[in-house]
Amino acid sequence: MKTLLPMLLILIASVTAMASPYPITINIWNKLAPGETTANPGVITSDHSGNIDRMTDVTFPQLLIYGIDDNKTHPAVLVFPGGGYSILAVDLEGSEIAKWLNSIGFVAAVLHYRVPNNREGAFQDAERAMSLIRAKSKKYRINPKEIGVIGFSAGGHLAARLSCEYEKRAYEPVDKMDKVSCRPDFTMLIYPAYLINGNTGKPAPEVTPHKGMPPMFLVQTMDDPFLDAPAYAKFLEKAGVKTKLCTYEKGGHGYGLRTPADNPLSNWPKKAEKWLNSILH
Repeated sequence: MKTLLPMLLILIASVTAMASPYPITINIWNKLAPGETTANPGVITSDHSGNIDRMTDVTFPQLLIYGIDDNKTHPAVLVFPGGGYSILAVDLEGSEIAKWLNSIGFVAAVLHYRVPNNREGAFQDAERAMSLIRAKSKKYRINPKEIGVIGFSAGGHLAARLSCEYEKRAYEPVDKMDKVSCRPDFTMLIYPAYLINGNTGKPAPEVTPHKGMPPMFLVQTMDDPFLDAPAYAKFLEKAGVKTKLCTYEKGGHGYGLRTPADNPLSNWPKKAEKWLNSILH
């Protein structure tokens, strides 16, 4: 027993040392978010199938930082889960995406933005979160010139809006962090929604493409009820934005990384990784 005890303590210490401290949860606003009177970080429930964690009732936005423990500086991606601006699919389009990004060498930051039914609040949160990541890039070992954004469904709309309307704050600046640029260096829109006005066939005003936007990567299945990406890609290209569109025949909407291996759609993450490598290296 005397011999085993030191060995056991060494084993426990080794396991503890290997345990990752991530994700780190940080508040993006110093106090209450603009226009809010409560500080609720959100409530998580499961959907009817029990397969997706859904968060709602967020009035106090938070950022979950998934870092990489290798003491190197990495590019980073701000992650916007989808959910129709009503809920956030925090595992399917949040934590699972963050872990995939870590596996290909990116620090990930998942934003729990304000829901439900608060698009302006969500956009304020997106601007603030991007500035925060860039301002604190040294702390989290991030290259401040290689910080992009990925959004899913409604999160894709939010990512597109941040990529369009980054020059003017949607809120009164609260501290010096708001002087740091909130423009993404690259953008990935995965089955994005709400980009095209169904009546006019043109982009919604808040996501109207212009030349100053970052490079764009888009994923769309042709059986998706929100068939916005192909049309939006054409408007991006017309505006002079470097654009890569990947389309697939089947897959629907809201799949995240959970695609059957026999569906060609399952290779979208590999295509995204290849595109990222092409624009960053």
